[in-house]
Amino acid sequence: MRYLVCLSFLLLAACSTLPDTSPAPAGYYRVRPGDTLYRIALNHHQSVNALVAWNKLADPSSITAGQLLRVSPASTAPAKTPPPATTIKTTPPPATRPAAPGISLQWPIRGALLGKFNGNSNKGIDIAGKAGDPVRAAASGTVAYAGKGIRAYGNLLIIKHGNDYLTAYAHNQTLLVKEGQTVQTGQQIATVGHTGSNRDMLHFELRRQGQAIDPLSALPAQ
Repeated sequence: MRYLVCLSFLLLAACSTLPDTSPAPAGYYRVRPGDTLYRIALNHHQSVNALVAWNKLADPSSITAGQLLRVSPASTAPAKTPPPATTIKTTPPPATRPAAPGISLQWPIRGALLGKFNGNSNKGIDIAGKAGDPVRAAASGTVAYAGKGIRAYGNLLIIKHGNDYLTAYAHNQTLLVKEGQTVQTGQQIATVGHTGSNRDMLHFELRRQGQAIDPLSALPAQ
């Protein structure tokens, strides 16, 4: 079962018929073409295991476009309906978030940039390295995932930093920490490798509330 959950991180939702595109009710998400369970979980600040449990997914790798998934726990209290003729106050939309992230990172490894963030084909940066070199935590946090269930990412670590931020470290040769373990800034967490890539390198991502942002915006000049 663990293998299937991990594998679902990268598998795309596919459907042989036209998917249902009707709006999803509150607490649910309608799967879109190209979605993965991993991406849906990140975007809704949940774990993959939680989505599997809430939706009773016997085969997490087979989500399909148009499928309705619960992405928040069921509420035990009934929804409150305002009484008739009550004026409902509207809240203005929140101010646009600043471009600079509210987190400071250190370089997980030092090396030439092989690939930069573009938000589409590359959700992070690729840093050249040498097999066996130490990979260090870019900031203090808790290991949210450690495994190799995503073929394209190879040996992958995901570290959670508070409620808003995640960092991801891919293509490692060896993982030195486990899920649930607390790590400190600069602590060695893995070694450089090339699993899932064609050369020794580290693929590094930074996400804020599930949204990928350019790690260079939070890293010091190299």
